[in-house]
Amino acid sequence: MSEILRWLADLVRYFLRTLDWPLLLALSALMGIGLTVLYSAGGDAQGMRLMLAQGARFVVGLAAMWGLSRVTPSRLRAWTPGVFLISLLPLILVLFIGSGKHGNHWIDLKLFYFQPSELMKLSLPMMMAWYLHREPLPPRIRTVLAAGVLIGVPTGLILLQPDFGTGMLVAASGVFALLLAGLPWWWVGVAVGGAAAAAPVAWLWFLRPYQKDRILTFLNPENDPLGTGWNIIQSKIAIGGGGMTGKGWGEGTQSHLNFLPEHTTDFIFAVLSEEFGWLGVALVLALYLFVIGRCLWIAIDARDTYSRLIAGTIGLSFFVYVIVNGGMISGLLPVVGVPMPLLSYGGTSAVSLLAGLGLVMSVRAHRPVHGY
Repeated sequence: MSEILRWLADLVRYFLRTLDWPLLLALSALMGIGLTVLYSAGGDAQGMRLMLAQGARFVVGLAAMWGLSRVTPSRLRAWTPGVFLISLLPLILVLFIGSGKHGNHWIDLKLFYFQPSELMKLSLPMMMAWYLHREPLPPRIRTVLAAGVLIGVPTGLILLQPDFGTGMLVAASGVFALLLAGLPWWWVGVAVGGAAAAAPVAWLWFLRPYQKDRILTFLNPENDPLGTGWNIIQSKIAIGGGGMTGKGWGEGTQSHLNFLPEHTTDFIFAVLSEEFGWLGVALVLALYLFVIGRCLWIAIDARDTYSRLIAGTIGLSFFVYVIVNGGMISGLLPVVGVPMPLLSYGGTSAVSLLAGLGLVMSVRAHRPVHGY
């Protein structure tokens, strides 16, 4: 019996040795909270169905995390160009056969809907790390221009869907890789200045009516409280109604009385705020902060440029997802349809996020003790 137990223990250690346990525990807590809030947000009619469906997606994501954590960074680096090119193909395909509320965002695979842009949240950081690993650092002008093409092609395809929120998040992940590689911050200032100068042109020629409505609503949601301003007004009411300790699980009136739109997806954090109050929000934000900090610590401890850029970029991208969704539901940023990581209902986003964190775990598990 002791030999069997020892064999089982060795088997478990073999399968789990590449996982970063502090990071995994924080992610598990976030997933548990997400399923709990999702069940409440769905209500009696569909809460259990949503929770089981999201739980199945978490299992797929965790399997992807485990698998990627076992692949060495050197092998990931060799696979990167192929992964990036393969990720571009569905971005082109979705423009012709995709579906969505405001454009072509998803491909219907019958069993589930697949969002191709989510793959780019994983493959673009890998490609940027692969390219910058081969170049002298800090990056020179030629390197920055070539990196701009790598960022611009997938971002442009996503904007054509159109999906402004995801496009900006994907672009941000590429910029983070450049910054971690030593790009001076004044480059960012120049880019922001250029974007500001181009804003009038974008408003007149590129932004769609619903995107303009989102910006105008962000500036003054009370201007149309029963129309375009409804979503953000109801979200603010939900957040303020939770107070310090919240109304209690399943007792949120804004979601259960259908005042709060998209309460299982983009605005689920408002449900958490109403039912668990500031204490629940503080706990979730602390878990998010731990995940981000752990990724950055692993990046600092990495022994080569590719590994450092992968871990750091994924950690900073995670930070932006939290900031954008939190700002969106509180009225500090325009509504752009960005989910809250591991809380919002959605399959492709959850799987891609967990897979990305599997890359971070690979960096931690396979780092050499000496040298590069």
